[in-house]
Amino acid sequence: MNNADDERSILVVAHAHRDDTVIAAERVVSALRSSGARPVIAPDDRDELVAVRPSFADVAVLGRDIAVTEIELAIVLGGDGTILRAAELVRDGTAPVLGINMGHVGFLAEIERDDMDAAVRRVIERDYDVEERLALQVRVKDTVDSVIYETWALNEATVEKASRERMLEVVIEVDGRPLSTFGCDGVVISTPTGSTAYNFSAGGPVIWPTVQAISVVPLSAHALFAKPLVVGPEHAVAIEVLEHTNGTGILWCDGRRSHDLPPGARVVVRRSDRPVRLARLHPAQFTDRLVRKFRLPVEGWRGPAAITGTLPTQASAELPL
Repeated sequence: MNNADDERSILVVAHAHRDDTVIAAERVVSALRSSGARPVIAPDDRDELVAVRPSFADVAVLGRDIAVTEIELAIVLGGDGTILRAAELVRDGTAPVLGINMGHVGFLAEIERDDMDAAVRRVIERDYDVEERLALQVRVKDTVDSVIYETWALNEATVEKASRERMLEVVIEVDGRPLSTFGCDGVVISTPTGSTAYNFSAGGPVIWPTVQAISVVPLSAHALFAKPLVVGPEHAVAIEVLEHTNGTGILWCDGRRSHDLPPGARVVVRRSDRPVRLARLHPAQFTDRLVRKFRLPVEGWRGPAAITGTLPTQASAELPL
């Protein structure tokens, strides 16, 4: 692998499924080269992009030409799914991820596609902040408490039933103590980052990214006490698939990594000691992101702007109203 200290390596994560994404990837690669930086593409992305644009053939390949530890930053062209894939690609390094939204909702993306050229310039100038997001360490243990599978998640770890017609019998455990047993379709264990994803669809709370917490939301539970829970990051949450259950389960992490769960399996989730790093260009408030992405109605609001004519800044928003 190359080890050129005088050339910066920037990972470009993009798929070839949409023409506008391919065109955007070409622009980013060109801009990086013009600045003296080395663009890098993951092997699968390179194969797809070369098939539609031969110009990508001479771009360096992650893991073959450039090690992940040499990547300074990842520029992601896509929606939240592509950003989750990018976080997986750089997991063994320290590169932050900058998302340029090419999709629809795009909660993880920092900017929209119209601002792409300006974003690339700021990356080249290292004019960005890095925000660390809580990630989950996920372990699957067997009936003798041996770890048989280990992974991580940025959004959520979900225990689901593997068969549509079967219900899972599970017990929720917190810090080694049983909390409740019930039949259900599954359980979602979410980070604040993932609180606007599967957790949100399942009726869980929206958690501000600055809050260090883990959400636990049962799916279609047959129980009186099966409400969403929010626990501190120092706690360990476990979901055990009871041995007498009629069905089998499956673990999904961020919808990307999965593992089958036979009866008796335990999924233990706690805060990872390695957060996910996101590059930020603008200190936008999460409230504004919620309103914009979910198109929430705010007509009739009379707040500080009605008096001063300006919206509160990030700093002033922390002051009492």
